Amino acid sequence: MQSVTLLIDKRRELSTKYKKILSSENNVVIVTKNLLSAMKIIQDKEPDIIIISDSINEDLSDFCRKIRALTYNMRPVIVTLSKSSEVQDRLKVLESGADDFISEPVNSDEFLVRIKAHIRREFETNLDTKKLLPNENYSLRALKRLINTDSLWAVMLISIDNFQNYKETYTELASDKLIQTFCAIIKSALNKNDYLGSISEAEFLVITDVFKAEKIANYLTFAFESVSPKFYSNQDLKRGYVIMRGDEYAGRRCDFVHISVGIVTGEFNKFSDVKHLLNELFQTKSMAHNPLKSSYLIYRPKITAENSVFEKNYNNKISIIEPDESMNLLLKTILNLQGYEVVDENKENPAVMIMDTGENMINEDNIRSLKQQYSDTKFIVTSIFHDKETILSSGADLYLPKPYELSNLIKWVEVFVKEFNQ
Repeated sequence: MQSVTLLIDKRRELSTKYKKILSSENNVVIVTKNLLSAMKIIQDKEPDIIIISDSINEDLSDFCRKIRALTYNMRPVIVTLSKSSEVQDRLKVLESGADDFISEPVNSDEFLVRIKAHIRREFETNLDTKKLLPNENYSLRALKRLINTDSLWAVMLISIDNFQNYKETYTELASDKLIQTFCAIIKSALNKNDYLGSISEAEFLVITDVFKAEKIANYLTFAFESVSPKFYSNQDLKRGYVIMRGDEYAGRRCDFVHISVGIVTGEFNKFSDVKHLLNELFQTKSMAHNPLKSSYLIYRPKITAENSVFEKNYNNKISIIEPDESMNLLLKTILNLQGYEVVDENKENPAVMIMDTGENMINEDNIRSLKQQYSDTKFIVTSIFHDKETILSSGADLYLPKPYELSNLIKWVEVFVKEFNQ
């Protein structure tokens, strides 16, 4: 991403000279003459560095104080230019919020090097040390600059699904290697004009042109599917899923990691602000999610009639299959008190189904057929037969051996309802 430098200077010749010195392929310099126009640029571009000359009508210290107060949430580097070389003037300006004071006339080479050093330090401050990528704040800044341009851009939001479960099972060291390997894969698909940054621990942001986005997404899904099996044990690969660590008998089934890629372009879409763009990105990525493999989706313009917008309702429905009537009643009562809606599984599509296998041996076909019927529903299976691998292989998302703590069951219901509604 190009850095942005804002120069506030009333002098035509010197401001033109400074702009020529600082402008490069990696740095855009914008010149303005007053605070009012400067604030509009700061709001739209969030410059990395602001250079203020004492040629302005206001006192330089007061002006720095105003700029610092108005940019407290983005904290740009502020450098002042002054004809004064007095120590007291330097101290006054630096105490007012400036990061550097440069006396004029300036040496062109020294001026360029000092500004580059400030830009480099600003970038390093916003670096994710684990992935060696710009962090969330810097990525949001990149998006803010993007929506105010006329170029044909595309933004890709990439997430590694099931990453936290992988990290919990295989340790942080293994998850760090997975992240770093995927970073290398993404970088190999981009060129110097593309932007790659971090949104969260397992989410990445790519800014590229509209013509390359789908090719990049196609390559990333293929490459990740090819590499990810190397991060699992042979036992898990043979089984086809991971059994997360619990107590001696309980266990949760977890699918392998895969990626979801949501792509939004500026070709036909206009976005009022970064929040609007992020909402579209997360919705598109959510629709791209495939529980079994890596996939991507491109947000296309839609033609809809009035009142045709469909919003997914939050599903907090719980279905209970429990042959013991007293236990069935107890579970219904507790779940209703917790704010969940207990429904008949034959009439509703529940978010979570709690199923007990009864006193007979485990009926794998019964679990499997229900899972096929309610493919999105999360299944918690309880049993007096402690054979968690058989139950999980049948399609259950969680196995709880009887007897179990009701508080533990409620905790898992809350987890799965949230996952279902993501």
